[in-house]
Amino acid sequence: MSSIPISVEGFKQLEKELDRLKKERPGVIQAIKEAREEGDLSENAGYDAARERQGMLEARIKYIESRMAQFNVIDLDTISGDKVMFGATVKIEDLESGEEKEYTLLGPDEADYAKGSISVQSPVARAMLGKEEGDEIVVDAPRGKIHYEIVSIRFLGTKGQQR
Repeated sequence: MSSIPISVEGFKQLEKELDRLKKERPGVIQAIKEAREEGDLSENAGYDAARERQGMLEARIKYIESRMAQFNVIDLDTISGDKVMFGATVKIEDLESGEEKEYTLLGPDEADYAKGSISVQSPVARAMLGKEEGDEIVVDAPRGKIHYEIVSIRFLGTKGQQR
């Protein structure tokens, strides 16, 4: 079983989610019980909805618990360097269009593209890992190969200050 990188903050967020989901269990069980008491289960939408919610809840709990055993928790405040690695904030430039993008490389369970972070397991991140400023990378994308240059590498940690 391989380890999965995750930041301390990402791990704490998943712990909070797991705790919240476990606290939600009794309410879902109660909803199933109440819906069952309404009678005929074959046409009981409340029962079906509660059972579906229970299934989703239990699946998410099981998923998080299984992942937690695989995590390699990394403190973003302790990493730095001149090569792209987990926790780095990397600015890249599309060599064809000149468009610049900036991503922070995080674990797959905490990456959020809308907030500027991508999974270290994504094709773009995998192409960047181990590279330095000025290096060119090639990413296989649905529209073909995209050539980028690594413009900058920063390590901001949790306090947002470059090290």
